[in-house]
Amino acid sequence: MPNLMKDLAEGLAAFHADMQDHQNQLTTVTMSEFGRRASENGSLGTDHGHGSMMMVLGGNVDGGKIHGEWPGMGDGQLMGPGDLAVTTDYRDVLSEVLTKRLNNSATNQIFPEYQPVIRNILK
Repeated sequence: MPNLMKDLAEGLAAFHADMQDHQNQLTTVTMSEFGRRASENGSLGTDHGHGSMMMVLGGNVDGGKIHGEWPGMGDGQLMGPGDLAVTTDYRDVLSEVLTKRLNNSATNQIFPEYQPVIRNILK
């Protein structure tokens, strides 16, 4: 896992370095399609879970910080059988990118029956 994160970081850094002159027109979102459980399983790994992460990069990102709440891993803070609690719905982040970067406010067509909360991740 550490090597994969290093590869991801180096790839994103190289891409953004190549696009330096276009940073204000560029927004990159990376996310996992599933989270991981907080506890180790019988194979010394972790099972799929709920809470995950997203990274948003670009010249118009209010960056250098974490936008979200840490749910904690203590007693009563995990969901179900050991999942991190979800504190920010991915649809909030993607809706903000659609609205602010792509000038598309019809998020209800992309995420039917969901009312996004704008998190002010983008400037």
